[in-house]
Amino acid sequence: MSSMWGSRIRISVFGESHGQAIGVVIDGLPAGVKLDLELISQEMKRRRPGYSELTTARREEDRVDILSGFFQGTTTGTPLTAVILNTNTKSKDYEAIKDLMRPSHADYTGHIKYMSFNDYRGGGHFSGRLTAPLVFAGAIAKQMLKEKNITIGGHIQSIADVDDSSFNPVSIEPLLLKELAKKEFCVIDDSKGQQMKEQILKAKAENDSVGGIIEAAIVNLPAGAGDPIFNAVESTLAQLLFSIPAVKGVEFGRGFAISRMKGSEANDQMFIDNGQIGFFTNNNGGILGGIATGMPVVFRVAVKPTPSIGRSQKTVDIAKQINTTIEIQGRHDPCIVPRVLPVIEAAAALATLELLGG
Repeated sequence: MSSMWGSRIRISVFGESHGQAIGVVIDGLPAGVKLDLELISQEMKRRRPGYSELTTARREEDRVDILSGFFQGTTTGTPLTAVILNTNTKSKDYEAIKDLMRPSHADYTGHIKYMSFNDYRGGGHFSGRLTAPLVFAGAIAKQMLKEKNITIGGHIQSIADVDDSSFNPVSIEPLLLKELAKKEFCVIDDSKGQQMKEQILKAKAENDSVGGIIEAAIVNLPAGAGDPIFNAVESTLAQLLFSIPAVKGVEFGRGFAISRMKGSEANDQMFIDNGQIGFFTNNNGGILGGIATGMPVVFRVAVKPTPSIGRSQKTVDIAKQINTTIEIQGRHDPCIVPRVLPVIEAAAALATLELLGG
């Protein structure tokens, strides 16, 4: 198998959830890029587990050790390799269920694909734990984009049936995105955030889980970025976004809702002001023909409920070839959405670098 992505900035993610470490190799970074390690640490903290009653009890520091490609505060231009040690694993939780295919996990497909040689502990290489090195790579990408005045950020749009306020798609201030990233629970309307937390804790008490939607934006992506068809802004972003475990849907601009509009409603009509082209609306999410218009690139990502739940579920025993049931024990998030948000931002940052040529 190969866990590699990109043609300009290339990333390779390695490791397993319960292995010694996870990590990433980033190839194609230019020499001389200054890295703010404190900002990188803050991004890692946004995703790390075990620091809230809303997340899994598995407590990991997610401290990144850079092994190569970084010297005296800057990149060297050679491949940058970073590792994150796994320090709080409980692999015995998985020994008893290694032959039971957990519903909505990659247990069955991994078993088939790798002829039962895959590491089943904690989901192995399929685990959401592998998004930690992605966040590290994305934090570097964010710093590089900052030099180009491009800001990426997002918020929790919904958890279960509770909806947050939405971005103004025509005008998104970079300061708003930066302030959201500082929040412990990233919502625009804090009262809605409290309702979301209640939904998560309710699901947790019921041995269940909930999913949600993340809304994100890329601000100041210059008009003309991207190419039609295969290297479109949408296709480049979507490929990386769909590589994140638990993501089941991506939409740009008004997304599926645009199909219910008339052309006269959906079209983003234009104007010119002092030689600058602008748009009255942004229903197409800042992208036309696969190419950026200069408006904010707005997209939403659907995240499924965490499949590891304590309720009894029907499944199969792959070794005994019988029908059975499973109640998943161990430490799991009742809702993965809050921790997925920085991963979505990281993916968007890496995809944006790809679109700009690194």
